[in-house]
Order: sequence, then C-alpha cells, then structure tokens
Amino acid sequence: MLLANARLPHTPAPVDVAIAHGRIAAITPAAGRPGIDLGGALLLPSFVDGHVHLDKTLWGLPWRPNSGAPTVRERIENERTHRRTLPPVQQRGAALLRQMIAHGTTALRTHADVDDAYGLANLEATLELRQAFRGRADIQVVAFPQSGILTRPGVAELLAEALRLGAEFVGGLDPASIDGDAKGHLDIVFGLAQRFDRGIDIHLHDRDAGGNAQLRDIAARTIAIGMQHRVTVSHAFSLGTPDESDFARTADALAEAGVHILTSSPSVGIVPPVHALRARGVVIHAGSDNIRDLWNSLGTGDMLERALIIALKQGFRSDPDIETALSLCTDAAALGLPAHRLVVGAAADLVALEAETPAEAVALRPVRRLVMKAGVILAREGRCVDEK
Repeated sequence: MLLANARLPHTPAPVDVAIAHGRIAAITPAAGRPGIDLGGALLLPSFVDGHVHLDKTLWGLPWRPNSGAPTVRERIENERTHRRTLPPVQQRGAALLRQMIAHGTTALRTHADVDDAYGLANLEATLELRQAFRGRADIQVVAFPQSGILTRPGVAELLAEALRLGAEFVGGLDPASIDGDAKGHLDIVFGLAQRFDRGIDIHLHDRDAGGNAQLRDIAARTIAIGMQHRVTVSHAFSLGTPDESDFARTADALAEAGVHILTSSPSVGIVPPVHALRARGVVIHAGSDNIRDLWNSLGTGDMLERALIIALKQGFRSDPDIETALSLCTDAAALGLPAHRLVVGAAADLVALEAETPAEAVALRPVRRLVMKAGVILAREGRCVDEK
C-alpha cells in the first residue's frame, strides 16, 4: 500500500509513505505514484487512550441526564443503584470503541469493575470486547475495585480470579480515603501483582499532602519488588500541590521508581503539572476516563479533544506546548506497547487529517480522513469502515 502526497509534522514537502507487512516500509518525496492520494493531509501517529471505562459507558443510548453526586463515594453508590438497568456491556462498549477508532484511537487501557455487586461480569464482558476488537485496537484490561477492596468482602479474591482470566493489570482505588487503610489496600494490590506477575494501575483522587505520601509509598513498593515502569497512578491530583518541596520530593520518588502518571485533566481542581513532572523525569500520559456514563455525561472518545482540554488546563498556548499536550495522547510506550512513530520500521498505526500542523489539529479537531492500524484501514472520513 502507498499513502501518496501526505505531509509529516514539521516536514513541509509532501511525501509518499509505503506500507508493507503492517509497517512503514519507506518514506520518500512525493512523486505522483499511484496509491491512496491524501491530497496533502497531515499524518500523525494514531492515538492512545491510557484510561477509559468501556464497561460504564452509555454510548449509543438515548441521552440520560446525569444522576451523580459531589463525592467519589456518592458517585460509586449512585452507579451501583442504576447500573443494573443498563444494556449489556458488550453493546455499549462496542459502540464506544467504534467511536474511538473513528477518531483515531488504536490503543487503550480500560478499567473493568470488579466488586461484590457484579462479581466478574463486567470484567468478563470487557475481555469479550477485547477479543472482538482484536486487530482493530490494542486493549489492555485492568481489574478495577471500584467500590474498594477491604470494605467489600470477597473483592480481593475476585481480583485474583480476574487476573487468572486474563486481566493484565490489577487496580486500586484511593487506599486511604475509600478503604481507610492505605497499607492494607496496597499490600493486597502489590501482593496480587507480584503473585500473578501483572502490572498495577491505581486511581488516586486525594488532593492533599496525604495523596503525595501515598504516591511516595507506591514508589517505594514499586522499587522493592522490581516493578519499575509497570505501575501507573491515574489522576494523582495531589501532584498539583503548591508546596514546591513536597512536589519535588514526590516527583523524584516517582521518577526513580518509574511510576507513570495518567491524567484526564478534569476541568475542576488541581491536576498534575505536565512540564514540571517531565522536567524531573516522570512519565505522564493521558486518557479520557469517563465518557458519557453515570459519572459524567460529557466526553466524545476523541483524543484530540483530550489534548485540547489538557492544553487549556495547563495554560499551554505556544505550538510546542500544544504539541506536548498531543504527545500525551499518542504515547503507546507509556502503556508498555511499541511506540507510535512516523519512522521507517514502525507499525503503520496512522491518522490522516486536514491540518497544517499538529497544533492546528488540536485546535480544529477535524474529521479523521483515514485511520489505520498495522497497515489496515479501519476508518474513513470519521466512520469505521465496517459501519453500514
């Protein structure tokens, strides 16, 4: 296959991109050769959503006004009340996956709830979705204790069974504020990861110095069992602290341990500072979190939109800064996957769109003309090719 007359970021002259065996085989000056003529469209690496909840989404259903509540605990209970009324996970999750792919996402990590109310049903449905979309998206699955571990009898055993079934990551949730016992909670999470040789992805919403203390504990535990670059903390709002000394101590601990930080950059409250964390060697990348579900009615599954949200929240205005926001949304290596790159030899995981530069792509968020994974075209003009 040849993608003719394309443009690469920061390369003004058009190029032809040859693809063979699912990889970029050659990049040469455009020469009018036959192929898929992109007409000067910009090529970008396909997008990566590092944190989504396929089992929670209401995508494809009629609009449902949000019934949530102010606190995390109240939102958990609200979801437990209303969730049994929803159609199957496979239906809702597949609808969202097609939307995400049409927007250019070809790799993602999804959290699947494991708790005493639903058992392993959501996890099993999410594993079915992963199999159904194999070849179209690299999907990592986290066994996520949405309602807590210690406060919910049997959840630790359910998490172990979820890992036996094929979840690649064991999750955690606010060890101190939800379970009330940070040590006990993390003992279980790290113990399961070590026992099953799986990664870790912990939600940490705490915004105070106690949140950073938990981050440093997570970093120390990561080093102790040799899990560098296999542990992610999602949200980590406490890193937005104005206490420069506390931030520096925590960021340095995270960098030494190779603990990754995932941000969805919510509009309210403090968030991890991208430049300051990168300057201290911390890997930070991005995800959508909730997309039109019982927690949040907003979200479109478009990682260009997420890059815009990050840029706005971080105060990014220059083109290089906006491209930094976008880089958080293409970082497959942060998930332990092969990097998405526009170089010969890389997998042909590509997005084509009408924009002059990556920064303009974030600003305009144009329809994706073409989405490709491993050399296979998945979407054209904003629609998956398998849609009628």
